Amino acid sequence: MTAEKYQVLKRQRPWRSAYYYQKSEVLYQLTYVFCKRFLPAHGDRTVDQMIQAARSGKQNIIEGTEDGVTSTEMHMKLINVARSSLQELREDYRDYLLSRNLSIWTVSHGRYQKMHDYCRKHNLVEDYQRFFETWNDEEFANVALTLCYMTDALLNKCLKGLEVEFLEKGGIKERMHAARTGFRQMQDQEMERLRHLAEQQTAEIERLKGLLEKHGIEAV
Repeated sequence: MTAEKYQVLKRQRPWRSAYYYQKSEVLYQLTYVFCKRFLPAHGDRTVDQMIQAARSGKQNIIEGTEDGVTSTEMHMKLINVARSSLQELREDYRDYLLSRNLSIWTVSHGRYQKMHDYCRKHNLVEDYQRFFETWNDEEFANVALTLCYMTDALLNKCLKGLEVEFLEKGGIKERMHAARTGFRQMQDQEMERLRHLAEQQTAEIERLKGLLEKHGIEAV
């Protein structure tokens, strides 16, 4: 048994390889290009709101994962903030489509399934960049909507995992208490082992002394 068993700080999750982070990064880059191509450069607050919402989603995933080393509660809180930001972004894309009488692609739409499959299988910015200058606004917005829904589902799954972890292991206070208690128990067990070993060695010394006396040899 070692002290490593009683860790206070959790191992940091590799957020760059998490699909929900990768998709959020795609959403940020996609949103930035969308706003530059299809929304006015000045006089429309929607531009700043959409870019900020996309950035907030991505950045809060990073910050939540970093803070999660010490605080499961903070990790959960910031993942929730990321979800809220991306839900806000999703509504902006819906509003754009609806206000311009453009189609929101559902299962019955002829291009929905192909788009859905592509977004599910592809998570990196470079998978989408080649389309940034060729998609029209309807295509852009529907891909973004799909990515928003998928990222939200992945973040929700992450939250459920964090909730289970919190219920089973508690927050940092509980881990600190468990670490202190466990380490003291480990020290007590080690002291008991050493005491027992000393008793065995003392008994062996006495046995050897007896053998020496039996053969008339004086113990040094």
